[in-house]
Amino acid sequence: MLHSRVLRYVDEVARCGSIRGAGERLNIASSAINKHVLQLEEAIGEPLFERLPRGLRLTPAGEILLAHIRRTMKEYSQVEAEIRDLKTLQGGEVIIATMNGLAGGIVPKAAANFCARHPHIKISIRVMFIRDILQSVMDGEADLGLAFNLPPSPQLEELARLDTRLGAVVSPDHPLTGTGSLSLAHCQPYPLIFADRSMLIHGIVADAFASAGLDVEPTFLTNSIETMKCLAASGDGVAFLSRFDMAEEHRNGVLRYLRIGDRTMGKNILSLVQRGKRSLGLATSMVAEEIMRELRSTAD
Repeated sequence: MLHSRVLRYVDEVARCGSIRGAGERLNIASSAINKHVLQLEEAIGEPLFERLPRGLRLTPAGEILLAHIRRTMKEYSQVEAEIRDLKTLQGGEVIIATMNGLAGGIVPKAAANFCARHPHIKISIRVMFIRDILQSVMDGEADLGLAFNLPPSPQLEELARLDTRLGAVVSPDHPLTGTGSLSLAHCQPYPLIFADRSMLIHGIVADAFASAGLDVEPTFLTNSIETMKCLAASGDGVAFLSRFDMAEEHRNGVLRYLRIGDRTMGKNILSLVQRGKRSLGLATSMVAEEIMRELRSTAD
């Protein structure tokens, strides 16, 4: 056992109300149990039990210690179960349904980190439209879904939810990188790179410019996040993406994410979901934790 036997002894004495009863339950000589309890009381400097004519009763110090002992034993039992479950991580597959921008950074980074520790688990990353991500997770064809602005569904359980406001994405040497408090008006003079109308972020960006009273015409329109990033990296163009869309490029110094300070951009919610009322398997649960860890790291 990881923990001292004396923890079990104190717990059993408290349950039985006597050292003799605890000895019978544990099949241990009562003198041995009494010796350990006395040594523990001496180490703590407080009596743990009141010695009564008809048995033992916990003192206030004993009650505090007993609560700690039971928490410790419960946590240890959970650790033992998790270690046993590791034996199941010798095969299997976790399927993640996601969008193209996330499939180019956050998701493969999390998958690579997980597989470095658990090389026998196969991870499949499938790039889909939002409606297909929803359906795939609801039908059980994908274990996890990670996407922006998923419509609510009673058939899905949200494991993580982040408001990832869109910002200006530019090359590292773009003139806007020296701007203190960036606004949409600062972006207007440069070639604008918009998602096309097939993508939800088109409406978010177009509405933001309209709310700011700015009449703009994008120079580039595309339904590809990768194309938007390439255009921004290769010139003076300004794309509008979340930092999660370009996490790897930001990390590698290829692109910069600039926060727009006038708060005209609408919400852009990133959600990690699974099928509702479904217990995640150990591998899927651990992959979900890895994705959430990567999301937190990027958000910071």
